[in-house]
Amino acid sequence: MKKYLRTKIFVYILTFIFAVTIDWLIPRLMPGNPILVLVSRFATLPESSKIVYSYLTKAFGLDLPMWRQYLNFWIAFFKGDLGVSIYLYPKPVVDVLKSALPYSLGILIPSILASWFVGNNLGAIAARRKRLDSIMLPIMYFITGAPYLWIGILLAYFLGVVLRIFPIAGAYSFALRPHWSWLFVGDFLKHWILPFLSLFIIQLGGWAIGMRNMIIYELESNYARYLETLGVKRKLIRKYTFRNAILPQITGLALQLGTVIAGQVTTEVVFSYPGIGYILTQAILNQDYFLIQGCFLFIIIGVLVANFTVDLVYLALDPRVRFSYGGEI
Repeated sequence: MKKYLRTKIFVYILTFIFAVTIDWLIPRLMPGNPILVLVSRFATLPESSKIVYSYLTKAFGLDLPMWRQYLNFWIAFFKGDLGVSIYLYPKPVVDVLKSALPYSLGILIPSILASWFVGNNLGAIAARRKRLDSIMLPIMYFITGAPYLWIGILLAYFLGVVLRIFPIAGAYSFALRPHWSWLFVGDFLKHWILPFLSLFIIQLGGWAIGMRNMIIYELESNYARYLETLGVKRKLIRKYTFRNAILPQITGLALQLGTVIAGQVTTEVVFSYPGIGYILTQAILNQDYFLIQGCFLFIIIGVLVANFTVDLVYLALDPRVRFSYGGEI
């Protein structure tokens, strides 16, 4: 078992190095020059623009050969330095991510956990009740097929513009500043509802359909039929089938928690919500190498940690996996 864990850790380290290398390389292959974008924001004479351009190019280390830039990136990374944002110059990338992270986690984690819990229970119930299944299945397929952008726009239009129940932009009112008070918390929650609902509704259908299909598959499996012939109570059989069916759903949950940015970029853009997804889109539009690297680095770490967590969870929950690797952990 220890050999298995050591092998897994080694594979994850190699995957991390390869993924981070691709993350570093892709922004630099994009057309355009980020320093020119930054210089264009300064109102300077043509002669001084050249001086500013030369200074900033050296300051960001973009005048060095590619191999040297790559080496400097890893040296800075191990020091906890992700560079300075070009788009939000002169703010460090780490500070930008720190300020955006709470907003992303604040809508993504609750929406994933709530949709996972509700969807799995709905799917399990629908798999056992044909009338509910015939009603729920088309609705869930429709919800799953709907794009994030479309659901977000519909919610913003009907609940924000027509009914004016919730605000449609930002994480809080422009007249307020973040602080601990009931006024700010209430205002924050009003802005939080629409992005949360957008993510919750879209994810709900996938969880419900997945659990419904897995329950039906498990109920038709050989072990379930064998238990029936032995006269085991139907309730106990359903309990065993649910435990087996929930394993792939746990995998999906961990992976979705790992991709904290990818699943909500469009939602944050629609509602101008200042999370990492929104920051990433702005970084791409402004060709901000360092901020793009930082955002995708967060995705890479999240996905790898989620995968490793899934491996450990499977070892703990599924005795078949433990047996295949030589017994208990």
